[in-house]
Amino acid sequence: MSENVLNVEEPKRSLNFIEQAVENDLKEGKNNGRVQTRFPPEPNGYLHIGHAKAICIDFGIAQEYKGVCNLRFDDTNPVKEDVEYVDSIKEDIEWLGYKWENVYYASDYFGKLWDFAVQLIKEGKAYIDEQSAEEIAKQKGTPTQAGVNSPYRDRPIEESLDLFNKMNEGVLEEGSMVLRAKIDMASPNMHFRDPIIYRIIKHPHHRTGNKWQAYPMYDFAHGQCDYFEGVTHSLCTLEFEVHRPLYDWFIDQLASDDYRPHQYEFNKLQFTYTLLSKRNLRRMVEERILTGWDDPRMPTLVGFRRRGYTPEAIHNLIDRIGYTKYDGVIDIGLLEYAVREDLNKRVNRVSAVLNPVKLVITNYPEGQTEKMEAQNNPEDESAGTHHVLFSRELFIERDDFMEDAPKKYFRLTPGNEVRLKNAYIVKCTGCKKDEDGNVTEVYAEYDDQTKSGMPQSSRKVKGTIHWVSTEDCFDAEVRLYDRLFMVENPADDGRDIIELLNPDSLKVLQGCKMESYLKDAKAGDKFQFQRTGYFCVDRDSTADNMVFNRTVSLKDSWAKAKDK
Repeated sequence: MSENVLNVEEPKRSLNFIEQAVENDLKEGKNNGRVQTRFPPEPNGYLHIGHAKAICIDFGIAQEYKGVCNLRFDDTNPVKEDVEYVDSIKEDIEWLGYKWENVYYASDYFGKLWDFAVQLIKEGKAYIDEQSAEEIAKQKGTPTQAGVNSPYRDRPIEESLDLFNKMNEGVLEEGSMVLRAKIDMASPNMHFRDPIIYRIIKHPHHRTGNKWQAYPMYDFAHGQCDYFEGVTHSLCTLEFEVHRPLYDWFIDQLASDDYRPHQYEFNKLQFTYTLLSKRNLRRMVEERILTGWDDPRMPTLVGFRRRGYTPEAIHNLIDRIGYTKYDGVIDIGLLEYAVREDLNKRVNRVSAVLNPVKLVITNYPEGQTEKMEAQNNPEDESAGTHHVLFSRELFIERDDFMEDAPKKYFRLTPGNEVRLKNAYIVKCTGCKKDEDGNVTEVYAEYDDQTKSGMPQSSRKVKGTIHWVSTEDCFDAEVRLYDRLFMVENPADDGRDIIELLNPDSLKVLQGCKMESYLKDAKAGDKFQFQRTGYFCVDRDSTADNMVFNRTVSLKDSWAKAKDK
């Protein structure tokens, strides 16, 4: 290298607070220089867009610091869990581009957790309580008022041990008793007020069958599973911040060495016009408000995937908003912008006429056709070109013709000129209508010296419209998806979610005209429909009926409507 050339390194991006904590731990030699994380979803539903942020930080930290990230299913409530959800979670993680080191389940540790619970009972740190859930909740007090001791708090150890075994033998009814940790009923942290750590659930487990009738609570199982696995950095969303002292307390009772996993909390990913609660998502599936977990209007990762979103767009958005200690609601427009930005770089441009009307070029020779060259993607020169057939009769968008147009209408209207994309300049001469006054054909004349690429093709006109040849197109179904809710913050509205649904969240168009280039497209293939938006081929497509889903429009129509 020449001595006069400076080797300038790109400035290193600033670290988020979790990365800073990891780097500090490594500098101090904690955990013998290990970095180990885990992604611990409960398999009781499909992952939604909010989970993507947790996936990216859990797996991303492990990648960045050459560590390990395990996938661990928190399967401590068999009533809601299913193998279907386990499989879907794995698919979503792989779609986002990550690989786990190992797959674990909380149920792998049921024996160890049981033994730990027995240890707590023997040490006088846990007891069986026979109060109802309502009585226990009332007895816990309030954030400003201390709780009251359970009448069973000083139950003899042997009696609690005997009843704990009975909880798991199937002889007791659900809700008849629970195991509670004995900590501090006067603690200012409500989670320390003798939390429930085991309850009875008489339902077959998707992995262990009927072996267990007593199941650990999340707060009891989570930290211990981290400890059993050797997790160093346990990353959670902010609502678990108040649980952290309890997380640490349990591990302190369990640990037999200096090693401790440490919990860090970050802000959730929450969007406007979106609901992410699994309860509401499940309701929309079970009540058939939507077609399933993968309905393209769902905020599930499988729904976004079917709609045509890319993992790169989701990664780019998460990188932009970052990880902080402050919760907030993100404008859904930022996610839509991220997918537009990504698809703009990578997908081919095609012609698709969604609401067709015939355009007849009256001075073009009958029976003649031409192959016009269309650039696949102006953002990517390597994408090449493809041919589109031009003929005397074309289909154009019905909105691209007005018989009596306002002053600033630059599309087809009698006497006005437009360029047909990749073809000629044409001048509108009139139209034909049916007996109800509906336009059935539009007429125009072309200038044969204005073909794209010819010397005179640079003649300027104010409008350009897309088209497909009547001789080289096919009919398809197009599903125009939009935001599911009409209100910006449906979670805070107070009304039933049914009242908040956007009636125009899906419009199905039949008989849309597609250029033949699209005929061989496969499910998941993505395109930009010129002047309309980004679309992908839906899995419902057949050889006789192709179906295209709108991923996102070319521009944010909601923002425009909001500004009016």
